[in-house]
Amino acid sequence: MRKIFIKKLVEEASKNKKIILIVGDLGFGVVEPFKSKFPNRFFNAGVAEQNMAGLAAGLAIKGFHVFIYSIANFSTFRCAEQIRNDIDYHKLSVTVVAVGSGLGYGNLGYSHHAIQDFALMRSFPNTLIASPSNNQELKCSLNFLLKNPQPSYLRLDKSLELNSNKKITSINPGKWIFYKNIPKNKRNNKLILSTGSVYKECEELSKRYKNYDWASVPLWGMKYKDQQLKNIKKYKEVITV
Repeated sequence: MRKIFIKKLVEEASKNKKIILIVGDLGFGVVEPFKSKFPNRFFNAGVAEQNMAGLAAGLAIKGFHVFIYSIANFSTFRCAEQIRNDIDYHKLSVTVVAVGSGLGYGNLGYSHHAIQDFALMRSFPNTLIASPSNNQELKCSLNFLLKNPQPSYLRLDKSLELNSNKKITSINPGKWIFYKNIPKNKRNNKLILSTGSVYKECEELSKRYKNYDWASVPLWGMKYKDQQLKNIKKYKEVITV
């Protein structure tokens, strides 16, 4: 997912001079294509995530769409106050990019685990969450974020690169993507609802729960909770993954 993200960002930055990438002293081996092509729009903030978020906010006020990139815990919890006060409350065009969703960096210990980041980021009222489960969702999520700059959180798996057989041309916030939709005459109003890098797990669950619909929601947030509740109320039972 990281390489797809950088490739897309380089393509868009070639057309849009307002795109900036800031890293927190990591991402090496991934971010070099952007750094080498746009050295004046690439910044390494060092191990100073609060400053990274503050710098991004300042640049966004000047009209730039800024992407800040780090391991999930560092780009969220370490600078939560700056994300809330500087980015979200001012509705600035900053995309917080997190890599290593869940236990992606599990071998490095609890400081690198991203298991509460959804709880934090969804609490910010203006922040759109993008949590793709496969390559198609990722590309469409990026297209939406680039066309609609706003406070956003892009949650990437460290190494997962899965292709879905389903053709996905566009994604909108709150929209469900159905990977299994039981015919009405066989439906029992039960649902597997997922977000993020759990595509394989949901695929296995879908085989086990044969009469359940399966939908993914890659773009969501507090602003779209009423729409989600309306969709969920159609079902008697929901398994969330």
